[in-house]
Amino acid sequence: MTMSSAEEEGKLAASKFRADHGLGVWPLNDLVALIETRLDIDVAILDVEAKGGEHGLTMFDPKGGATFIGVAKTDHPMRQRSTLAHELSHALFRDWVDFDQPMPLARERREQRADAFARHLLVPEDSLRWFLAACTPGDLQMSHLSAVVQTFLVSPAIAAIAMDSAGFINSTTKAQWMGLHTPGLATQFGWLDQYRTLQADSSQTRAPQRLLTRAIRGYVEDIVTVETVASIRGLSASAVKEELDAAGIAPKVVEAVIMSDKDFPAVEVDQAFLDALDDLDRQVNSEIEEQ
Repeated sequence: MTMSSAEEEGKLAASKFRADHGLGVWPLNDLVALIETRLDIDVAILDVEAKGGEHGLTMFDPKGGATFIGVAKTDHPMRQRSTLAHELSHALFRDWVDFDQPMPLARERREQRADAFARHLLVPEDSLRWFLAACTPGDLQMSHLSAVVQTFLVSPAIAAIAMDSAGFINSTTKAQWMGLHTPGLATQFGWLDQYRTLQADSSQTRAPQRLLTRAIRGYVEDIVTVETVASIRGLSASAVKEELDAAGIAPKVVEAVIMSDKDFPAVEVDQAFLDALDDLDRQVNSEIEEQ
């Protein structure tokens, strides 16, 4: 049996994910919300320094069965999106259990598969054929590249690879366009303001939605403090309190119940037991006086 390539596995998995979640050929907008609302996965945008080119990680808790994806905040929004999609591949393929297999998949191949998944998820060939339907393959200009980058929110490198794979450009054009940068395209083709907005969004931390939902529920039940909610948000307690107050979210007020003696149940008293206690008390006092 011939083993499929990492590229083929990533492409098939991305196509299946889009089909399973009814995503069609449309560009994907908020990847964090997509992952958190469609899958049993928590996602966070973290205020951490990326080291060694690592901008994301995927973790799995075998005891609780929870999967967590974390990516670094950055002013490179297209890179953050590809990192999210890359880490989603690791989660879907459960790459953390690969080493338990008799023949674990090489790390290099797992990373290649994740890269392929990310590219085919963000800008599938079918999506390009839909988007560039009016264009003649081999006759595309840099403006077309800019349109693909702006619409599908991917880097020029990923866009160029996808456009070459779909047959719209040749390898020479791909190599040239892969060296371009998004800010330059955005400036040249008039969408720099949109790019700045994307940068502002990707530069913000973001708490896992499900975790935050549970914390706010606990706050309403008056078992979680506003400081706890604030620590999850990465904001000050006063700022979070203002947000909650503005949304009309406050701890439940538990009203004290005033009861009369008639509201208490009748209690039967064992008088013989009490008499015995009195007798014992008198006996002990008598012995103490004799001493």
